[in-house]
Amino acid sequence: MTYCLAAQVDEGLVFASDSRTHAAVDDISTYRKMHVFEWPGERLLVMLSAGNLATTQAVLRALQRDIDEDAADSLARLDTLDAAAGYLGGVSVGCQEAAAVAAGERSQVALDATFILGGQIGDQDPAIHLVYPQGNFITVAGEQPFIQIGETKYGKPILDRMIRPSLPLHRAGLCALVSLDSTMRSNLSVGPPVDLLVVARGQLSAAGQRRLDAEDPYWLSLRQAWGEGLDRVFETLPELPGDGISE
Repeated sequence: MTYCLAAQVDEGLVFASDSRTHAAVDDISTYRKMHVFEWPGERLLVMLSAGNLATTQAVLRALQRDIDEDAADSLARLDTLDAAAGYLGGVSVGCQEAAAVAAGERSQVALDATFILGGQIGDQDPAIHLVYPQGNFITVAGEQPFIQIGETKYGKPILDRMIRPSLPLHRAGLCALVSLDSTMRSNLSVGPPVDLLVVARGQLSAAGQRRLDAEDPYWLSLRQAWGEGLDRVFETLPELPGDGISE
């Protein structure tokens, strides 16, 4: 399983992902699900991936090949993030179709993959897109300025409560980490290392990217502080009303 999220606030963008991948209960591996395409000072594109690992890797190879060959349609040359999201959707569909033809009727494995693509090109506004397995995409809306893929339900409540356009960028980064921690507490198929990238508007660089493994001191202190904070808040909640209720 996978959990990735991206959030957009007035000050910039946040991307976060886990790294656990498994094909069975006893077949667990670690693969990076955050992929950064960076041309410092010109453009920064970040892709988060969920779904079939072979499809994801095929998509990555195709994207890199188009960049290396200086193709007219590539993440290095497309003029807008909308165009880049549409291009990514087309590449994904092509890779899925090629895998399905190769497998024929022999495989019942789902070959689909879902992606988040975000970043900034030049002086255009930053943006985040959700690219579906069918190749179409949507753009993050101000009413819900975040997108999740993979195992989304456990980490969504904190995002619903906290992520809003006016939230300071560093607080949005903290919120993303807490969302990942909440998911890991409830689903063992999501796990570290955690990749985090906090990008200020106009930064056009992935200099702030950070990877936190399970024993990282900051990651451990954050998880502990969040858990202890929840305990303190719980103890201050109003008592249940009505007669007959006692400790």
